[in-house]
Amino acid sequence: MSSPLAKRQRTEDASTTRSSVWYKDGSIILQAADTQFRVHWGVPSQHSSFFRDLEDLPQPPDQPAVDGCVIVELQDSAVDVEHLLKALYDPTFLSQTALPLAVVGALIRLGHKYDFKNLLDSAVARLTSQNPATLEEFDALFVIKSKPTPIIIYPGYSLGMLALAREKNIGLALPFAFYLASGGNMEQFLQAVRRKDEAIPSLSLDDICRCFIGRQRLVTKQFQPGYTLGWLREWPHPPADCNNPAKCTAKRKSKFHSYMDANCVQPFLEGSQADIWKGRFCAACYEHIIKSVTAGRKKMWEELLVIFDLPPWDQLKNDL
Repeated sequence: MSSPLAKRQRTEDASTTRSSVWYKDGSIILQAADTQFRVHWGVPSQHSSFFRDLEDLPQPPDQPAVDGCVIVELQDSAVDVEHLLKALYDPTFLSQTALPLAVVGALIRLGHKYDFKNLLDSAVARLTSQNPATLEEFDALFVIKSKPTPIIIYPGYSLGMLALAREKNIGLALPFAFYLASGGNMEQFLQAVRRKDEAIPSLSLDDICRCFIGRQRLVTKQFQPGYTLGWLREWPHPPADCNNPAKCTAKRKSKFHSYMDANCVQPFLEGSQADIWKGRFCAACYEHIIKSVTAGRKKMWEELLVIFDLPPWDQLKNDL
C-alpha cells in the first residue's frame, strides 16, 4: 500500500486549501499537493479495491487527523483528484455527452492507479471512440454529422489525445491519434510545442518526428495510383462511356491542383466529402471516382501503421 501514497500529513495548516469537495460528515481527508478533500471512506472504497484495502488497515494511535478524520496524502494532481471525486459523488457527471479531455485524462490516470475500474473503462471508451481502430469505426463517426463528440474539442485537442494515449499506453488509439495530430496546421503544431502551451501536453521528440514524417508520407501517398486521391493524378483516359471527356479531365486537373496548393491531408475521405463531386463530373466518371476512393481508403488504412512507424495491429493493445 505504500507505493501510491506519500507520507501522511501531520495537521491542517495555513498552507493547505479546502477543496469544494468537502463534506462536513466526511470520515477521511485526501490531500493532493496543498489541497484537501473531505470525503467518506465508503465512497472511494465502494469503487476501488485499493481504497477498500486501505480502509481495512489498522490505524496507529498517533495517526495524524483533522477533526477526527485521517489525512492521507496522495501523490497526484489536485485537479485530477477533484475530477475523480466529482465523478464518484455526482451521478450526472459522467452522463454528460461531452467531457473535457482533462477530465478523461484524470479518470484514466487515477482509475488505473487506484483500480477504479468502471471509471477507467468509461474514460478509455471516450478516448478510443474518438480514435477508431478500424475504417468501419472511422466511418461510423460521420453517420450523424450533428452528433456531439464525447470529448470537448479545443485548440490542441488532437495533440492532447495523442499525448494521453501515449502516457497511458492506450495502443489501439495511437494510429488514428497520430493521424489526427498530423492532419492539422503543422506550423501551429510546432509553435504550440515550442511554447509548451498548457493546453497542449508535451510530446516526446520521437513522437513529434513521427507526426511530421507521417504527414509527409500521407500527403505523398494519398496521390499515388491506387490510393484515395490517386485518380486525381493518374487518369490515362476517361471511362469509355464518359460523355464529356474534355470537361471531366479539366475538372480533375483543377481539383488536383487545388489539393496540392492547400497541402491537405485527405487519405480517408468519408462519403459526404466524395458526394461533392457528384454533378461536377459525368455519371460514368463519378462512378469511377467513387470506386477509386473506396479502394484507396482501404489501402491507406492498411498502411497507416507503417506510415507512422508503429507495430502491427495485433501488437497494439490497451496496456492498462
